[in-house]
Amino acid sequence: MSVKEERAPFTGDDNDTPTLAEIEAQHPADAADTIEGLDIIDQVKFIKQLPIKDAAKSIAEMEDLDQQELITNLNRGLAARILEQMRPDDATDLLDGLQDDLQKSLLSRIDAEDRAELKTLLTFDPDTAGGVMNTEVVILDQDLNADQAVSKIREEVEDKEIPYYAYLTDKKDRLVGVVSLRDILLAKRGVILKELVKTQNLVTVGYNIDKEEVAHLIAHYNLLALPVVDFGNRLLGVVTVDDVIDIIHEEASEDMQAMVGAGADETTDSPWLYSVRMRLPWLIINVIFSAISAWVVHLFEGNITQMAVLAVLMPVVANQAGNTGQQALAVMIRQLAMERFDRKRAWLAVLRELRIGLLNGLIISSLVFCAAFAVTGKLGLALVMCGALGVDMVLGAFAGASIPLLLKELGRDPAQASSIFLTTITDSMGFFFLLGLAGLVLLT
Repeated sequence: MSVKEERAPFTGDDNDTPTLAEIEAQHPADAADTIEGLDIIDQVKFIKQLPIKDAAKSIAEMEDLDQQELITNLNRGLAARILEQMRPDDATDLLDGLQDDLQKSLLSRIDAEDRAELKTLLTFDPDTAGGVMNTEVVILDQDLNADQAVSKIREEVEDKEIPYYAYLTDKKDRLVGVVSLRDILLAKRGVILKELVKTQNLVTVGYNIDKEEVAHLIAHYNLLALPVVDFGNRLLGVVTVDDVIDIIHEEASEDMQAMVGAGADETTDSPWLYSVRMRLPWLIINVIFSAISAWVVHLFEGNITQMAVLAVLMPVVANQAGNTGQQALAVMIRQLAMERFDRKRAWLAVLRELRIGLLNGLIISSLVFCAAFAVTGKLGLALVMCGALGVDMVLGAFAGASIPLLLKELGRDPAQASSIFLTTITDSMGFFFLLGLAGLVLLT
């Protein structure tokens, strides 16, 4: 770890504008937080004064929209020099979010070798392994011996960001094995590198594989980095464990927002009109679905008129079933996000949630039966409340677990507005069960 990485977080007075020395003394991640808290004019002022490498590290730690705004407001020459000092994957992510004319302008000012690398990375889908991979890797010929390998690593490692492993290739640049630097250093003198990987089960991933799948593979095999290859098994780069942390955090945030119909990539810094455009369609759909619940209530308007207490009890049934469904929904979406999709196992999980909902429904509805009977003294009303609540809770558990799977089967994001669909089901059916049972038991 470098000296800069060991620096303590800035703890000065939040009401004072930080000095250049205070920002330079911080870890890049803390410096990024400090810079993000300034207005754009001060951000530009501080970035201009920071050493290029420090500026690059700090900007790489900033949120996407803040990065883009800052780079847009810097002069093109400085912005290009900063991009040259960033890791290729970080620079690519930043460039990908810029306007085409600005992107081309910055690329034209970057060193030819770096420009070619960045242009290649920009061709990959940002949601795939190719879009998140890092190309700064140590590549060794498999026919080198351990001593030669150590010498070559010493020559190259200063320019590499992630020297966890060395990647062995043959004469056609095909990946044949992965060796940890520790194993190379401990190898006996004269040992040929390919001898170290003779029995290795090589784990790789294609450049077009979804980044969530890449994260699952790294977690499954407990790797620090996963090599990315093309269709000819030629090494393109690696996805590292720090990238996986970012992927998991990003996907979790997207799922949470998508569940309620917000834009998956929205932040508090997103343009407000963009947020309106993302949310409005789902709000319109929610209005339509809410009308279904209102229509169900309208069907039993006469029952409510004859027994006004039903109007008081309706929210209890709907809310309890909705909460039950949200619990199942959250567990199922988490499971789909953490593991590969296995249809049989997923639907078994739905049955598990159904059993949980059944038992919880029996317990809660029994408690509600006792409470309703104690308060009203009406056995029939207590039974109706008990039955409607129990059935709706079971339905809520089943719906919460199955909605993400149905969306997955249809090729949609399992989290996409699933909460809206669930609420419609639990509300409308809860009202139907309560008011329908009341009509059959109490008002006939």
